[in-house]
Amino acid sequence: MNQQPHLHLSPDAIYPFDARGIAKRFRHAAIFGALDALHPGETMRFCNDHDPLPLLDQLQQHYGAGLDIRYLQREPGAIVIDFVKQG
Repeated sequence: MNQQPHLHLSPDAIYPFDARGIAKRFRHAAIFGALDALHPGETMRFCNDHDPLPLLDQLQQHYGAGLDIRYLQREPGAIVIDFVKQG
């Protein structure tokens, strides 16, 4: 199997991350890992079934101004947040 390496060629790229399909015990580690893999200017579009307020507090403590958090949808059962890695 020949796998091409992922090239980060577009700083405005949006990478989807659907937390609903990840076991709860692995979610936060998977989210932090995905965010750590972003390059400045890239976005992770996060989808979830609930508003992850404790997670957002953890992210702000860990990344500070290095991560911009933007809600796109904030309805019961349908949360969409863009996490934008800053330079």
